[in-house]
Amino acid sequence: MEVIINNTKLSLIQGDITNQATDAIVNAANPSLMGGGGVDGAIHRAGGPAILEECKQIVSRQGRLPTGKTVITTGGNLKARYVIHTVGPIWRGGSRNEAELLKSAYWECLKIATANKLTSISFPSISTGAYGYPVSEAARIALRTVVSFLKEQATSLKEVAFVLFDSRTYEGYYSALQEIIGGSNT
Repeated sequence: MEVIINNTKLSLIQGDITNQATDAIVNAANPSLMGGGGVDGAIHRAGGPAILEECKQIVSRQGRLPTGKTVITTGGNLKARYVIHTVGPIWRGGSRNEAELLKSAYWECLKIATANKLTSISFPSISTGAYGYPVSEAARIALRTVVSFLKEQATSLKEVAFVLFDSRTYEGYYSALQEIIGGSNT
Protein backbone atom coordinates (compact mmCIF):
# COMPACT_ATOMS: atom_id res chain seq x y z
CA MET A 1 0.00 0.00 0.00
CA GLU A 2 1.23 3.49 -0.92
CA VAL A 3 0.02 7.03 -0.36
CA ILE A 4 1.58 10.38 -1.25
CA ILE A 5 1.87 13.04 1.45
CA ASN A 6 3.35 16.39 0.41
CA ASN A 7 5.35 14.79 -2.42
CA THR A 8 6.69 12.03 -0.16
CA LYS A 9 5.70 8.42 -0.82
CA LEU A 10 4.59 6.57 2.30
CA SER A 11 4.43 2.81 1.83
CA LEU A 12 3.72 -0.34 3.79
CA ILE A 13 5.75 -3.43 2.92
CA GLN A 14 5.80 -6.89 4.46
CA GLY A 15 9.40 -8.04 4.59
CA ASP A 16 12.82 -7.93 6.20
CA ILE A 17 14.09 -4.43 6.99
CA THR A 18 17.73 -5.56 6.72
CA ASN A 19 17.22 -5.99 2.95
CA GLN A 20 16.04 -2.41 2.36
CA ALA A 21 18.13 -0.19 0.09
CA THR A 22 16.81 3.10 1.52
CA ASP A 23 19.31 5.74 2.69
CA ALA A 24 18.62 4.68 6.28
CA ILE A 25 16.86 1.92 8.13
CA VAL A 26 15.62 2.42 11.66
CA ASN A 27 16.73 0.10 14.43
CA ALA A 28 14.36 -0.48 17.33
CA ALA A 29 17.34 -0.50 19.69
CA ASN A 30 17.73 -1.04 23.39
CA PRO A 31 19.31 1.74 25.48
CA SER A 32 22.74 0.06 25.52
CA LEU A 33 22.93 0.10 21.66
CA MET A 34 24.75 -3.24 21.88
CA GLY A 35 22.33 -5.29 19.79
CA GLY A 36 19.84 -7.74 21.16
CA GLY A 37 16.88 -9.73 19.90
CA GLY A 38 14.33 -9.07 17.20
CA VAL A 39 15.02 -6.36 14.64
CA ASP A 40 17.91 -5.00 16.73
CA GLY A 41 19.81 -8.29 16.62
CA ALA A 42 18.98 -8.82 12.94
CA ILE A 43 20.36 -5.37 11.99
CA HIS A 44 23.55 -5.88 13.99
CA ARG A 45 24.09 -9.36 12.48
CA ALA A 46 23.42 -8.23 8.90
CA GLY A 47 25.34 -4.95 9.23
CA GLY A 48 28.46 -6.46 10.74
CA PRO A 49 30.88 -5.16 13.36
CA ALA A 50 31.13 -1.56 12.07
CA ILE A 51 27.68 -0.72 13.50
CA LEU A 52 28.52 -2.12 16.93
CA GLU A 53 31.86 -0.29 17.00
CA GLU A 54 30.15 3.04 16.26
CA CYS A 55 27.48 2.30 18.87
CA LYS A 56 30.18 1.61 21.48
CA GLN A 57 31.80 4.98 20.70
CA ILE A 58 28.46 6.78 21.02
CA VAL A 59 27.70 5.13 24.38
CA SER A 60 31.18 5.93 25.71
CA ARG A 61 30.63 9.61 24.74
CA GLN A 62 27.04 10.14 25.84
CA GLY A 63 25.92 7.10 27.85
CA ARG A 64 22.87 4.97 27.20
CA LEU A 65 20.30 6.19 24.67
CA PRO A 66 17.15 7.48 26.38
CA THR A 67 13.73 6.24 25.29
CA GLY A 68 12.35 8.34 22.43
CA LYS A 69 15.78 9.62 21.32
CA THR A 70 17.94 8.74 18.29
CA VAL A 71 21.49 8.42 17.03
CA ILE A 72 22.78 7.63 13.54
CA THR A 73 25.57 5.24 12.54
CA THR A 74 26.98 3.68 9.41
CA GLY A 75 24.99 0.94 7.73
CA GLY A 76 28.04 -1.31 7.69
CA ASN A 77 27.36 -4.25 5.37
CA LEU A 78 23.70 -3.35 4.88
CA LYS A 79 22.26 -2.01 1.61
CA ALA A 80 21.22 1.08 3.60
CA ARG A 81 24.00 3.65 4.09
CA TYR A 82 22.91 4.48 7.63
CA VAL A 83 21.16 3.00 10.63
CA ILE A 84 19.12 5.35 12.79
CA HIS A 85 18.88 3.81 16.25
CA THR A 86 15.94 4.72 18.47
CA VAL A 87 14.65 3.33 21.73
CA GLY A 88 10.92 2.78 21.91
CA PRO A 89 8.96 2.50 25.14
CA ILE A 90 8.26 -0.75 26.95
CA TRP A 91 4.48 -1.24 27.12
CA ARG A 92 3.27 -1.00 30.71
CA GLY A 93 -0.45 -0.70 30.08
CA GLY A 94 -0.43 2.76 28.51
CA SER A 95 -0.38 4.87 31.66
CA ARG A 96 3.37 5.63 31.71
CA ASN A 97 3.65 8.10 28.82
CA GLU A 98 4.21 5.27 26.32
CA ALA A 99 2.30 7.01 23.51
CA GLU A 100 4.37 10.22 23.79
CA LEU A 101 7.62 8.28 23.97
CA LEU A 102 6.69 6.22 20.89
CA LYS A 103 5.70 9.36 19.00
CA SER A 104 9.04 10.93 19.97
CA ALA A 105 10.97 7.90 18.68
CA TYR A 106 9.40 8.23 15.22
CA TRP A 107 9.58 12.06 15.13
CA GLU A 108 13.26 12.11 16.17
CA CYS A 109 14.12 9.55 13.45
CA LEU A 110 12.50 11.77 10.83
CA LYS A 111 14.31 14.83 12.23
CA ILE A 112 17.74 13.18 12.11
CA ALA A 113 17.07 11.85 8.60
CA THR A 114 16.14 15.36 7.44
CA ALA A 115 19.15 16.91 9.23
CA ASN A 116 21.37 14.48 7.31
CA LYS A 117 19.56 15.30 4.02
CA LEU A 118 18.46 11.70 3.52
CA THR A 119 15.84 11.01 0.85
CA SER A 120 14.53 7.64 2.05
CA ILE A 121 14.01 5.84 5.35
CA SER A 122 12.58 2.47 6.38
CA PHE A 123 10.95 1.89 9.75
CA PRO A 124 10.16 -1.34 11.58
CA SER A 125 7.21 -1.48 13.96
CA ILE A 126 8.95 0.05 16.98
CA SER A 127 8.18 -1.44 20.43
CA THR A 128 5.70 -4.10 19.23
CA GLY A 129 8.05 -7.09 19.62
CA ALA A 130 9.79 -7.82 22.91
CA TYR A 131 8.63 -4.45 24.33
CA GLY A 132 5.00 -5.60 24.06
CA TYR A 133 3.29 -2.51 22.61
CA PRO A 134 -0.08 -3.51 21.07
CA VAL A 135 0.32 -3.41 17.27
CA SER A 136 -2.94 -1.60 16.50
CA GLU A 137 -2.16 1.25 18.92
CA ALA A 138 1.50 1.45 17.90
CA ALA A 139 0.54 1.54 14.20
CA ARG A 140 -1.84 4.47 14.72
CA ILE A 141 0.80 6.43 16.65
CA ALA A 142 3.55 5.62 14.13
CA LEU A 143 1.52 6.54 11.07
CA ARG A 144 -0.08 9.66 12.57
CA THR A 145 3.37 10.88 13.62
CA VAL A 146 4.90 10.29 10.18
CA VAL A 147 1.93 11.87 8.36
CA SER A 148 2.07 14.92 10.70
CA PHE A 149 5.81 15.30 10.17
CA LEU A 150 5.48 15.12 6.39
CA LYS A 151 2.64 17.67 6.39
CA GLU A 152 4.24 20.10 8.89
CA GLN A 153 8.01 19.97 8.33
CA ALA A 154 10.27 20.83 5.44
CA THR A 155 12.06 17.58 4.68
CA SER A 156 14.49 16.04 2.22
CA LEU A 157 12.59 12.75 2.48
CA LYS A 158 10.97 11.50 -0.72
CA GLU A 159 10.17 8.00 0.55
CA VAL A 160 9.15 6.63 3.95
CA ALA A 161 8.53 2.90 4.20
CA PHE A 162 7.23 0.78 7.03
CA VAL A 163 8.79 -2.64 6.61
CA LEU A 164 6.67 -5.00 8.65
CA PHE A 165 7.96 -8.46 9.44
CA ASP A 166 4.75 -10.50 9.53
CA SER A 167 1.24 -10.43 8.09
CA ARG A 168 -0.40 -9.64 11.45
CA THR A 169 1.72 -6.49 11.84
CA TYR A 170 1.21 -5.52 8.19
CA GLU A 171 -2.57 -5.86 8.59
CA GLY A 172 -2.47 -3.69 11.73
CA TYR A 173 -0.60 -0.93 9.88
CA TYR A 174 -2.79 -1.28 6.78
CA SER A 175 -5.95 -0.80 8.89
CA ALA A 176 -4.42 2.15 10.75
CA LEU A 177 -3.36 3.87 7.51
CA GLN A 178 -6.84 3.38 6.01
CA GLU A 179 -8.31 4.95 9.16
CA ILE A 180 -5.90 7.91 9.09
CA ILE A 181 -6.18 8.79 5.41
CA GLY A 182 -9.90 8.01 5.33
CA GLY A 183 -9.70 6.57 1.86
CA SER A 184 -8.11 9.76 0.44
CA ASN A 185 -4.65 9.86 -1.08
CA THR A 186 -3.51 12.99 0.76
